[in-house]
Amino acid sequence: MMLIAQVLLFLAMLTSVPFPDRQKERVREFTVTENDTLTYTLKLALDDKGQPQYFFRNIFTPVCYTNECKPVYINFYWDLLGNYERYDLPEGKVLTKVDHDEFKEADYQKLQDILAQTNSIFADLKMEDLISKGTDNLTDSVDAKAGATLKTIKNQVIDGAVYTCYTLWHIAYGKAVPEMRKVIETYSNDALLHRFLESKNHHYQYWAMAKVMDASGSVKRPFEKDIEAIIAGKNGFIAKYALQHVGTDFFKTEQRQNWLWETYQKTGYATQIAILKRLNTDTISISKPLAANLQTSLSNANEEQTLLIQKILQKQ
Repeated sequence: MMLIAQVLLFLAMLTSVPFPDRQKERVREFTVTENDTLTYTLKLALDDKGQPQYFFRNIFTPVCYTNECKPVYINFYWDLLGNYERYDLPEGKVLTKVDHDEFKEADYQKLQDILAQTNSIFADLKMEDLISKGTDNLTDSVDAKAGATLKTIKNQVIDGAVYTCYTLWHIAYGKAVPEMRKVIETYSNDALLHRFLESKNHHYQYWAMAKVMDASGSVKRPFEKDIEAIIAGKNGFIAKYALQHVGTDFFKTEQRQNWLWETYQKTGYATQIAILKRLNTDTISISKPLAANLQTSLSNANEEQTLLIQKILQKQ
């Protein structure tokens, strides 16, 4: 009877349960098929105008040890592209370890750190590779498969809750993620693209840039100011990405080159170098005002900047 009960509990894995809903936003629900026998509800929070805000799930999953399964109740939250962000617990619920000890505050923080790791050791391992059979104790078998020491593995799990860490990480990065991508595609419009391009979430910005640029780097006219803002923004990595991927036509007008020079003077060193390298493209013709400004800047340029500027001027 115990075995049957455990099997039935396992089949309930990941299904939604009626947790108290703390979200004030409107919610749209989607039924997702996990496998032939299991479905669950994925929820999309909307603001009062019906615009998508984030995804979440009220999760129930059993964590099974030697002779018992413990129910785990937890809420997961993702951004609109399925990137895991955080978790919390329903009111009155706690997480426990194999010996029934409740998680301490440090354990909850460590779980968040574990779940935030997109490149976790859990990705390439099965549970039987990670823990001793019938327990929640780490096994030496991980060494050969993961190429890591047990000491290293212990830094990436919570002692006494390996199964819990493993199970929850696979939920955070599991089949729900591509489903979220499918859902957000149905909301894709100019307003959402502007919002993503203006966001501080770089995942949103990369996704939206792929939507507003064609294969040659031509930017759709309504989004040119958004691309300018990204290039002039504080995130040097995405500014460099935008500079490298926009087409040469984006920089062909004198007005745009004047703006680029103003941006050059205000931005950080890494972006300055990215701008100079972009201007070294053979197909970009430099305007006289920009050439004059570059010539004047040589007196204050360092060696790297000087070499790049000289190459630009020589082409003219």
